[in-house]
Amino acid sequence: MSHSPTIDLAMQLMACRSVTPIDDGCQDIMIARLQAIGFRIERLRFDDVDNFWAVHGDSGDILAFAGHTDVVPAGDEDQWQYPPYQPRVEQGLLCGRGAADMKGSLAAMVTATEAFISAHPNHPNRLAFLITSDEEGIAINGTARVMDYLAEHNETIRWCVVGEPSSTALTGDTIKNGRRGSLGLKLTVHGVQGHVAYPHLADNPIFSFSPALVELNQTEWDRGNDFFPATSFQISNIQAGTGATNVIPGDLHITANFRFSTELTVDDIKQRLTAILDRHGLQFSIEWHLSGLPFITERGELIDASVKAIEQVTGLNAELSTAGGTSDGRFIAPTGAQLVELGPVNKTIHRVNERVNAAELDQLHAIYEKIMIALLSD
Repeated sequence: MSHSPTIDLAMQLMACRSVTPIDDGCQDIMIARLQAIGFRIERLRFDDVDNFWAVHGDSGDILAFAGHTDVVPAGDEDQWQYPPYQPRVEQGLLCGRGAADMKGSLAAMVTATEAFISAHPNHPNRLAFLITSDEEGIAINGTARVMDYLAEHNETIRWCVVGEPSSTALTGDTIKNGRRGSLGLKLTVHGVQGHVAYPHLADNPIFSFSPALVELNQTEWDRGNDFFPATSFQISNIQAGTGATNVIPGDLHITANFRFSTELTVDDIKQRLTAILDRHGLQFSIEWHLSGLPFITERGELIDASVKAIEQVTGLNAELSTAGGTSDGRFIAPTGAQLVELGPVNKTIHRVNERVNAAELDQLHAIYEKIMIALLSD
């Protein structure tokens, strides 16, 4: 069966078993296509992570497409309707790992760029690609390192389109123009281990922590703002004890996370949580891990171009949203770039039988091309 250039390229990329941080040839495929239309390529391998930075044009502001070739594991492949790394189109759906997250977007970026440069070979300003194979993993040697490299070479991105699957029901119905910050913590509440028959000789940290747990659950951290919902605190794991029924645990281990808005700083959160624990007289230790700060892109050239392109291609009036988890946008937006995440429907990402509407990937191609025309055309 004959498919569009975008679907053909997506299927080539999806056939690669590029589980984080392995690229498995995806970037070679993309680089060959970009070199053929005049891009200058810088391969940037940091430790075990493959990245590349590609630029078309000699001077001026940069519009960058950003994304990742790595995917999450397929899990038990016997649970898939079709083999996850043998992509196919069935009943109008492109099926396989990476269809939505985010090899479909990568393909649309490349084919849209080919069409744009064919029509505008001498476009003003510059067009770039920032591609990593470490977005689904620990994200240390991927986009974050590339941004450090660009800073060292005095390169800045003015506009950035990240191909994350941002849409809810139809491609283009939602644009992510920001993300909440993510601050994780591992809290250990210290007690005294002992025999359950002699509780006066022990100090059960589960009981000690319980009043603080109630207060943490009831705390209003902020009320959000025009761009972000209120900050949330969630506990994802609590563990204590040896497994024996007759031993009072010595320590209680809690794993938790804050998803926070621009109303709070990291120091604000740390100080307020510590104050609650101190107020309840707890002995504790905390390990913090900041995954990313909140960021927001307000209405401007990029959002206006994106909203208009979506309306022209699909007829949809895109909603701006900051919901969801983190993305590599957290490494790019703080440099001052206008940034949006714009990609296909996210309903099946990270799931068995990942799939995306094939016709909507062709629409995504058209949307990306119109954004380039709006920002870079003669």
